[in-house]
Amino acid sequence: MADNAPRINVQQVSDALLGKWKTERLEARELVRSRPSLHTIPGQPMDEHRIRVLSQLHELVEAGAIQRAYPKYLGGGDNHGGNVAAFQELVLADPSMQIKGGVQWGLFGSAILHLGNKAHHEKWLPDVMSLKLPGAFAMTEIGHGSDVASIGTTATYDPDTEEFEIHTPFKGAWKEFLGNAALHGQAAVVFAQLITRGVNHGVHAFFVPIRTPEGKLLPGVGSEDDGVKGGLNGIDNGRLHFTNVRIPRENLLNRYGDVAADGTYSSHIESPGRRFFTMIGTLVQGRVSLDGSAVRAMQAALTIAIRYGTQRRQFPGASGRETVLMDYGQHQRRLLPRLAETYAMAFAHERLLTVFDEVFSGVKDTDENREDLETLAAGLKSLSTWAALDTLQEAREACGGAGFIAKNRLTGLRADLDIYVTFEGDNTVLLQLVGKRLLTDYAAQFKDGDKAALARAAASQIGDRVSRFGLRQLGQSIADFGQTARSVESFRSPESQRELLTDRVETMVAEVAGALRDATKDVPKAERAARSEDAFNAQQHKLIEAARAHAELLQWEAFTEEVDKLTDPGTKQVMTWLRDLFGLTVIERNMTWYLVHGRMSGKRAESVTAYIDRLLGRLREHALDLVDAFGLDDALLRAEIATGIEEERQQEAQNYVDEQRAAGLWPVHEKELRAQAKAAAKIAEKAAATAS
Repeated sequence: MADNAPRINVQQVSDALLGKWKTERLEARELVRSRPSLHTIPGQPMDEHRIRVLSQLHELVEAGAIQRAYPKYLGGGDNHGGNVAAFQELVLADPSMQIKGGVQWGLFGSAILHLGNKAHHEKWLPDVMSLKLPGAFAMTEIGHGSDVASIGTTATYDPDTEEFEIHTPFKGAWKEFLGNAALHGQAAVVFAQLITRGVNHGVHAFFVPIRTPEGKLLPGVGSEDDGVKGGLNGIDNGRLHFTNVRIPRENLLNRYGDVAADGTYSSHIESPGRRFFTMIGTLVQGRVSLDGSAVRAMQAALTIAIRYGTQRRQFPGASGRETVLMDYGQHQRRLLPRLAETYAMAFAHERLLTVFDEVFSGVKDTDENREDLETLAAGLKSLSTWAALDTLQEAREACGGAGFIAKNRLTGLRADLDIYVTFEGDNTVLLQLVGKRLLTDYAAQFKDGDKAALARAAASQIGDRVSRFGLRQLGQSIADFGQTARSVESFRSPESQRELLTDRVETMVAEVAGALRDATKDVPKAERAARSEDAFNAQQHKLIEAARAHAELLQWEAFTEEVDKLTDPGTKQVMTWLRDLFGLTVIERNMTWYLVHGRMSGKRAESVTAYIDRLLGRLREHALDLVDAFGLDDALLRAEIATGIEEERQQEAQNYVDEQRAAGLWPVHEKELRAQAKAAAKIAEKAAATAS
């Protein structure tokens, strides 16, 4: 790297990544560093792993690592953002421990905290926090995954005994995939249809004891072990079912809906639909946590792969020595765009965590902010968890056979994080939720018959029709005069990138909205619902793609906001290149859309790829600094190939060759002898020709 080349200030970038809850993150990392007892043991048998993970949770309690989110009067910290930030770091220790802890304190405990009243808190939360009362979160059913509103378990109120009867009337209503259900849980927060006086008031949550402290199932409660899974085998996942299990009326977690002794139902939220989504929205913490944990796993994978890639050599280059993997253009293509994506997702997560903390701390706890939080969490969690699997797999392959060795962590993390894409909501379903919110916001522009808004929409559609005939593309080609440099200038600015990314979202949403509107236009009222359902199904894929594009735009904007805050010139330049790499990679990945919709000429499309290649060459020299800014040292990574051992091996090999050559002991290669003989023959032939 030239002396005058820009360099990043690693500490400044690291501080930006650590964000508002830097202290809590660093505390959690130090806990992981200092306690080998919290670390994964690769290949450990399931039964042993489950015992170890339970002991790890007790260790977290002793270390004071789990109380942050709980009320101060119970010994907590009322620190919701800091709690999630610290929790995410535990993925670096043992994902099974992290997720089992999430079940205990982030799901079971949080449900009591956010859905119950103060009496519930005082009665159960101290034992939940101390792990004296291990619990399960019984929402998902065999027959209903993401469709929580349709679950089959019932909670029927009996006014004669003032009890609820919890019952799973058929096997599809059995609660499934529950952590702590197979062995350790002594109680569960069970989600069931609340029925009183013959009326179903929808899904509510109930505190239901399931085992004695000695582990014996209580009467009417059944359990089955899920056994070996694709990952996270330190968690005792299982099924629960209930046969006429009776609990006191007071065990209803009644923050949003209550039942009086005589069976009268009451709620301060009149609409059943809004009440349901409000209750479910209080449990968004899981999605926020998974988003950040996925990002941390991506950071670990890229740190391992890039460190290894800057040391591992393969195939001789022009210098005669084998070439470092990171010097190959395709290796840069494999890892550096994913590095840029990881930065974008890290900065977007910080925005998400801030909104989460504002809502749950009460600083900005409004219906609108809660809806924004749920939409943001659904979109970002979907993209980051998919990206984590992609990055872990690519990093594994980029490290060759070494990446497949369990002690180098990549395969274990890949297996453990596989469930993230359906955990706390299937990603595809979550993006549909985001898409519906985008449609709602789009429709809101016209709710009052705003003529200006209608005119803008019409103008936009006219612009789309013009672009389909290639006029925009033709104009771009003329303006660029066929020169790549001119084409590059057209999208290198943040304003141009924002316009391209935003235009795609807005156009896709408008197209879906238009198709849905046209499908029911002039349709008899009796047929409208069925026609609307068919139209939505036909547009479902497009709507989900629009939601994905929306989340990508949010990530790009978060990255850009962070770049704008930087003051060190070298750091700002390198981070701008990295932001550009993220934005242009998203555009390149969706180039077909931009070409089909006339948003870009063929020449400009070519120049996007050309400029990405140029950015890869620039960022190659900064790759180690960019992963060092993640702050993940050897004690956190615990991957042998990331410790410098490969550099030692390469240097040892080079030293051996140099010593042998210096001593005159290095054998001449057959190819070299052939070349020497061929050269000698040419000299002899030339000499003979001259003599004659």
